Amino acid sequence: MAVTTAVSLLGLDPTTYQRHFLHDDARDWPETNCYADLWIELLHAMHLDPVAALAFTLACDFDGEQWEFFKYPLEDLRTLYGIEVHEVNIWRSLEVHIEEHLRLGHLLTIEADSWFLPDTAGVSYGIAHQKSSIVPAMIDRAEQRLGYFHNRGFHELTGDDYRGALRTGGDVTVMPPYAELINLDHMTLPGDAELRAAVAGLVREHLARRPTTNPVERMAERVMSDVAWLQESDQEIFHAYAFGTLRQCGAWADTTATFVAWLDPALAASAEAFASLSAETKICQFMLARAAAGRKSDLPSQFASMAERWKDGYRPLVEAYA
Repeated sequence: MAVTTAVSLLGLDPTTYQRHFLHDDARDWPETNCYADLWIELLHAMHLDPVAALAFTLACDFDGEQWEFFKYPLEDLRTLYGIEVHEVNIWRSLEVHIEEHLRLGHLLTIEADSWFLPDTAGVSYGIAHQKSSIVPAMIDRAEQRLGYFHNRGFHELTGDDYRGALRTGGDVTVMPPYAELINLDHMTLPGDAELRAAVAGLVREHLARRPTTNPVERMAERVMSDVAWLQESDQEIFHAYAFGTLRQCGAWADTTATFVAWLDPALAASAEAFASLSAETKICQFMLARAAAGRKSDLPSQFASMAERWKDGYRPLVEAYA
């Protein structure tokens, strides 16, 4: 029998891994953002429900420039599942840190360059240097293999990608990446009644921090004012702009609709409103592309409809929980 040099915590195989339904191709937005997507799959792989932990979406806002880059709050993960996360000091090679913590029963989130992440083929792999977050769950230093969570699933990289992603060159002038330790020592699998009681408390907490004015209306004002310079910019700038505004808004609405539907069947009208906002935001992104290309597009009417969907989504929630 062959002797393996791999160290694996969860025993996953990238070729057989089944991703969570939040990442199904049939959804309006199969991806949200790298950090939220990572946790969706990591919780799923540990047999924890990532949907139940989405109460934080109810507080999302537009910051004046971008739609909020929504992320699972670490305190919510501790409240619901007993998972502790904190920053870890990188003072040795990433290879050593990863292997050491996997042996200890811990995971690490690590900032990596998407240039070296094969799952981003066609987007940034070997094309563009973009910061992203991964969670390695398997490492084989001898064979230079890494199994990692990223975006919509669990993947593996090798060879040059391994050396690039983990910065094995030993260049002391390169700043160590930001990393977090995921401590699973106190992780729990709560029963449904216990979980829902804890989630209800988080819903009230996050709903109390919801935007005081309609963020879709504020985003509409900003986007409309930016159309002129978008028309003078290239496609790369447009895609980056759309990702930070309409794509994040749409992915947020799609995710929130799923959470609200899970939370209470009586909130069906709210879930449907958020789902409609998700679909309309996708249409709006195409309309913005037309406007940026100098073609006719009725963005004001589209944004007005989206703003109404935002109101329709929150009204039943506020009545039930605020």
